[in-house]
Amino acid sequence: MPCPSRSDALVFFVNGRKVVERNVDPEVTLLTFLRKNLRLTGTKYACGRGGCGACTVMVSKQDPACQEIRHFSVTACLVPICSLYGAAVTTVEGVGSIKTRLHPVQERIAKSHGTQCGFCTPGMVMSMYTLLRNHPQPSEEQLLAALGGNLCRCTGYRPILESGKTFCLESNDCQQKGTGKCCLDQGEDDSSSLGRNNDMCTDLFEKEEFQPLDPTQELIFPPELLRMAENPEKRTLTFHGERVTWILPGTLKDLLELKARHPEAPLILGNTSLGPAMKSQGHFHPILLSPARISELSMVSKTSNGLTIGAGCSLAQVKDILAERVSKLPEEKTQTYRALLKHLKSLAGQQIRNMASLGGHIMSRHCYSDLNPILAVGNATLNLISGEGSRQIPLSEHFLAGLASADLKPGEILESVYIPDSQKWEFVSAFRQAQCQQNALADVNAGMRVLFKEGTDTIENLSIAYGGVGAATISAQKSCQQLLGRRWDELMLDEACRLLLDEVSLPGWAPGGRVEFKRTLVVSFFFKFYLQVLQELKKLVELFSVPNSRCYPEISDRFLSALEDFPVTVPQGVQRYQSVDSHQPLQDPVGRPIMHLSGLKHATGEAIFCDDLPMVDKELFMALVTSTRAHAKIISIDLSKALELPGVVDVITAEDIPGTNGAEDDKLLAADEVLCVGQIICAVVAETEVQAKRAIEKIKITYEELEPVIFTIEDAIKHNSFLCPEKKLEQGNIEEAFEKVDQIVEGEVHVGGQEHFYMETQRVLVIPNTEDKELDIYVSTQDPAHVQKTVSSTLNIPINRITCHVKRVGGGFGGKVVRPAAFGAIAAVGAIKTGHPIRLVLDREDDMLITGGRHPLFGKYKVGFMNNGRIKALDVECFINGGCMLDDSEQVIEFLILKLENAYKIRNLRFRGRACLTNLPSNTAFRGFGFPQGTLVTESCITAVAAKCGLLPEEIREKNMYRTVDKTIYKQAFNPETLIRCWNECLDKSSFHNRRVKVEEFNKKNYWKKRGIAMIPMKFSVGFAASSYHQAAALVHIYTDGSVLVTHGGNELGQGIHTKMLQVASRELKIPMSYMHISETSTATVPNTIATAASIGSDVNGRAVQNACQILLKRLEPIIKKNPEGTWEDWIEAAFEQRISLSSTGYFRGYKAFMDWEKGEGEPFPYYVYGAACSEVEIDCLTGAHKKIRTDIVMDACSSLNPAIDIGQVEGSFIQGMGLYTTEELKYSPEGVLYSRGPDEYRIPTISDVPEEFNVSLLSPSQTPLTIYSSKGLGESGMFLGSSVFFAITDAVAAARRERDTAEDFTVKSPATPEWVRMACADRFTKMIPRDDPKTFKPWSIPIA
Repeated sequence: MPCPSRSDALVFFVNGRKVVERNVDPEVTLLTFLRKNLRLTGTKYACGRGGCGACTVMVSKQDPACQEIRHFSVTACLVPICSLYGAAVTTVEGVGSIKTRLHPVQERIAKSHGTQCGFCTPGMVMSMYTLLRNHPQPSEEQLLAALGGNLCRCTGYRPILESGKTFCLESNDCQQKGTGKCCLDQGEDDSSSLGRNNDMCTDLFEKEEFQPLDPTQELIFPPELLRMAENPEKRTLTFHGERVTWILPGTLKDLLELKARHPEAPLILGNTSLGPAMKSQGHFHPILLSPARISELSMVSKTSNGLTIGAGCSLAQVKDILAERVSKLPEEKTQTYRALLKHLKSLAGQQIRNMASLGGHIMSRHCYSDLNPILAVGNATLNLISGEGSRQIPLSEHFLAGLASADLKPGEILESVYIPDSQKWEFVSAFRQAQCQQNALADVNAGMRVLFKEGTDTIENLSIAYGGVGAATISAQKSCQQLLGRRWDELMLDEACRLLLDEVSLPGWAPGGRVEFKRTLVVSFFFKFYLQVLQELKKLVELFSVPNSRCYPEISDRFLSALEDFPVTVPQGVQRYQSVDSHQPLQDPVGRPIMHLSGLKHATGEAIFCDDLPMVDKELFMALVTSTRAHAKIISIDLSKALELPGVVDVITAEDIPGTNGAEDDKLLAADEVLCVGQIICAVVAETEVQAKRAIEKIKITYEELEPVIFTIEDAIKHNSFLCPEKKLEQGNIEEAFEKVDQIVEGEVHVGGQEHFYMETQRVLVIPNTEDKELDIYVSTQDPAHVQKTVSSTLNIPINRITCHVKRVGGGFGGKVVRPAAFGAIAAVGAIKTGHPIRLVLDREDDMLITGGRHPLFGKYKVGFMNNGRIKALDVECFINGGCMLDDSEQVIEFLILKLENAYKIRNLRFRGRACLTNLPSNTAFRGFGFPQGTLVTESCITAVAAKCGLLPEEIREKNMYRTVDKTIYKQAFNPETLIRCWNECLDKSSFHNRRVKVEEFNKKNYWKKRGIAMIPMKFSVGFAASSYHQAAALVHIYTDGSVLVTHGGNELGQGIHTKMLQVASRELKIPMSYMHISETSTATVPNTIATAASIGSDVNGRAVQNACQILLKRLEPIIKKNPEGTWEDWIEAAFEQRISLSSTGYFRGYKAFMDWEKGEGEPFPYYVYGAACSEVEIDCLTGAHKKIRTDIVMDACSSLNPAIDIGQVEGSFIQGMGLYTTEELKYSPEGVLYSRGPDEYRIPTISDVPEEFNVSLLSPSQTPLTIYSSKGLGESGMFLGSSVFFAITDAVAAARRERDTAEDFTVKSPATPEWVRMACADRFTKMIPRDDPKTFKPWSIPIA
């Protein structure tokens, strides 16, 4: 147990100010300390595992080895506060402020439009700032590496990179940018587009306006810390917490004595392994030993035959040490070092590499470790030390498996690692395959080494180790032994594959799943190694003219591409939009690329989000208790142990709800029965977050299992388990049409779900007032009126007593439409019962578990067509997995059916859809609302028709597209002219036909790499299918100093709605935007609002703001006429004197929209957004990896209100859609537990996933009287265009299958993960792996679509 004696003082600096903590708790992280103790809320909490970068700060320390100051970025959520002794921390607040001076990094990310919701922005700023402190003129590659550990869900990364590139030394940017022309803009007819582009603009910001970077203006390293580093405190420092003691010895001798005394105590440096384990797996250590001050553990020594690296060196330092070694030694000696460097580039993000130590990485012995397999085959030696002396042990399979005979003895620590140089005729390679290229845990990785007898291809020594295929890193020793003496040829390759599959066996139920994929990678990696070594052997023989050398097997030129890994490249691209009319007044901001109103505040951390609000007097914290069963009766809930804990005030259950407990099928708190894992049962209220979370562990719930338990769509269909009646649309005579066609194809499509992964998790602060049962609710929501109504019915008090405030939301994407109401209501019950303010902030794991996401889909199609590709009949049936409650599932299936036809005119159609009731958390609204899943079925059908006709899918698309004014399947008339324009312009801008030919040429020349290209059209309907949901209101006040306060019913989610509203008000009132302000969205100022969703927030609220401003201007008209030369301030003063009201509400009744499902007709949508996207990819058939080569998007924005914001919406939604279709995979256990509950297990796109060339064009404007200034809502439409990447991947897979004579038609499954791609590219290696009978084992995960 920790000793209760007095703690030492912890001394460190934050933003140049000294911090001395005398009673520090070792369990507190830097993130908590910054936010709670120092009230520096710019550093954000988003995942708590170091996986997203939102909490990035810079730590500066003096390096004892070289006496230089090291600046490095870290994720504050993993940094224990005690590890900062003698360090200087810089947060976003310390970099710059709008109140004092902005730093160029902050200015440029904001003015380059690199912020949308702004929640990730402080982390981005800190990663870039740290890079610039180390490299004031970085390379673009350094910039990409620095941002690799930062996630963004809104922007699509391109503008963030653009802002960073302005600091870079060299730039590959277009030389003609800003002229309306571009070196990347080579259309089909190179000369044709130039003349037309004169009124098109390609600059969204002016580089010339940026202030220069002046490194002399940065904060200096505190002199006091320099003195501390020069005269280090040798005595041991101890910090006692409530449960944990942190001991910081000053010398190696002291450390070894402490380790002997506390052999169970782990050594902790970066906390990148221990931290997540303590948070997620409940690991607990009462004593932690920190070797941070032991310089011996950071020593590096070089000998003539190897390199010894101290175990305390960070992985980032190891990378630098190895790079230096490689640059100075001949190639033959650096094989192992280069293999390690390859993996160090993609291992985690920059922040984790800065924190994690080499010793920690090795000793953690994770099965997915990227370095251990290479160190194992490279014959690395571990130098151990204890009070009794030192010894060496090999970093062997036995050590990695944790066998006592090969492990550290109690009291020993790892001092350093010796890595021998490689030798002539020795080759070492490293391989890894993960869900995406960067910052993702490997599915399988490997280190391989071979040594040949000099001058021959006879194997003298062979060593192979794999990670990801067992509980630890596995060495294939038996296989290697049996191959000694063999020649390096095809016979050896076949034998090796057979031996490896036999030795490295993986059971069908193996944790992590993807078993057949992993087995295939075991042999695919060896094949890559075989080819690499052959190639190197040839070079050696040529180089040394070896006498009597045997003739090595020839490598076909078509196989050579298998040797190359996909390079990580910095994306380039052009954004085109129509410049405003030259006659438009300069102060009229409409149509101009105005920066996001909060952009600068996002970049300085001064933008306040819900959980950034200061603690309120007597505030309590709430934590939720969720069900661990999928379908069960609640027998009892025992709260006694929880209530005994210190700080616990109460536990809120269903019995405490004074009003209604949600709806009959959608309870706020489960009372008698639970319907899914993750359903909320009760909530603990305590004085602190830590106390509340400890208490939920003590609540004991007894269940009785109920039947049936349904998870999959297949099971739901079997049990006839549905949430609502079937939705159906039909036109023509489908049965008759099927009889008259040349060919019929039937197929299936499976589309997985998607997690919203908004950077700001669900959070709410409820403050009860002492009188009249009033409540103030600060909530992160897209629909404050819904929160207000739900709280009203739950508490049984009138709506007028409840005020919901929304300042800004850190991303929503549909996930904050319905869900926040439940959290607001539960917190409100706690507030009323205890009489205290209640704060509820969900952890990322709980948010992902509880809230549901995009509906997974299973679709079946039957299509009849003529041999020329003309489709005559299409019958589609779709089932979506709705989860355990109705939520928005009925509307999702309706929208899905309404939108299924996409851009195609097919005379005979039948669309049917059902929402399945399953025992999973209820799925909900998500950007695109059914369209991205449903239309994938339609486009898959097109691809299948193309394959049967021997035509390109694009030809089938063109043949069947709407061409003239027509009516949709639900009888709504529309003109497809803009759709055709988007399609043709995209064909031209992307040089589609030229590139199609080049793709086919590439595929003929390459067997193991294939390219694919696809172009997708889109007709996206905007809005809700009901008129009442299109109404909007606004309130505009003009104050006597002439300043204007605008309030409206829309919520700022990052989509720039507040910016657009002020652009509207500025045009209408004819005054600059600088006169105006929007404070927040509040139910007290604009009542009865509609959710900010369905892409129409700016449309309808813009009309309401316009209406209010026009009313005010009309009132001012007589005054202006009287004094036309007066100033705005003069007119306002006169109006006040003349008692003219300077406040007005504005109202928009909304677009008409209706749908009659009985008749199957209506006009459900006010208008359509059209677009087209062309994407090209390259796949590695051996691993399933892919590289996005280029994407061109043409989008119809009509007349954009703000091209910077609109292009940002298109890019962000495209990248989010690309994630849906390629990397974002939800995994559920056979018991219905969601495995993927954080950034490690659930991969949203990272900065390196952006296409190498990414071009977005807004179609030249047209006019429509329907919308405000002829603009269109672009919030969701780009999502489906991400499928162009999916279809490019399937095009490449089809090319591989054709070449291998494998059937071209295959079941379409989204996402197209590396696993799916690899297994679809069937070859000799997929055929040789053992296959399991699924009936013989229980799988690790189940498919729910």
